Amino acid sequence: MAVPESELVLFAKAISRVLGWIYFLAWSGSFYPQPILNWRRKATLGLAIDFPTINVLGFVCYTVSTAAFIYSPTIQSQYAYRHPDAPETTVRFNDFLFAAHGAVLCIIIYSQFWPAIWGFKVGSRQKASLPVLGIIWGSIFGTLIVILLVKIKGKDGGYDPSGWAWIDVIYALGYVKLLTVVIKYMPQAWVNFKRKSTKGWSIVPMLLDLIGGVFSIAQLVIDSSLQADWSGITGNPVKFGLGNISIIFDIIFILQHYVLYRHPAKDIEEEEWANERERLLREGIY
Repeated sequence: MAVPESELVLFAKAISRVLGWIYFLAWSGSFYPQPILNWRRKATLGLAIDFPTINVLGFVCYTVSTAAFIYSPTIQSQYAYRHPDAPETTVRFNDFLFAAHGAVLCIIIYSQFWPAIWGFKVGSRQKASLPVLGIIWGSIFGTLIVILLVKIKGKDGGYDPSGWAWIDVIYALGYVKLLTVVIKYMPQAWVNFKRKSTKGWSIVPMLLDLIGGVFSIAQLVIDSSLQADWSGITGNPVKFGLGNISIIFDIIFILQHYVLYRHPAKDIEEEEWANERERLLREGIY
């Protein structure tokens, strides 16, 4: 006996909600090992400050972006205009909650590099690198340019979606988030490669990150299929890109930890690791 379509739709929506909260818990949980480790050691040695620095920018942008899609009638109407076959955005509340939670945790981790706040031991060379600072300020400048274009060239003050509109600013913030995701993973992958070891670095956040990425993409696919239009994926490029980029780098990290450098050629002490990362920081690799 065939199951009525309405029941199938309800079941698919329920699965979507479950997947969304699983990815939220997995990705959110991946934030905690590092600040807890810093707190236990009363030090930030071994962690590149570039990672939390660029993460703060990324998650603040992602928080604003998801909040706009969920709570702004203007952005929702402009999205519907540009995606007439699937007028309902695929951004969900768990996306916003993950972004807001991530922003708070990133700010906390970044604050741990300030001895006046936490009293932790911070390396003298643990400072944000010029390339990362350039990316941060370049992203801010680029977003301001989009805002100016909306103000100057936008129709009806940017409220007419047929031209430059406020939704383009929201998309710009989302692309900044994607850029930070690509950049933030590279230093750790490079350090593992240079050391031919993953000792002193936890694989747990990456495993949680992989689970989150898979379930995030799965939720997006289900939500788009429910709308019978795959433009729901292209209409939410940040979530789609965030999940795929995370999965790619997580696979790289898993291969490094469990296959390539499972038996490192030499035992690298933590202080030597810290010195190596500080050297890479000076050379601008971070």
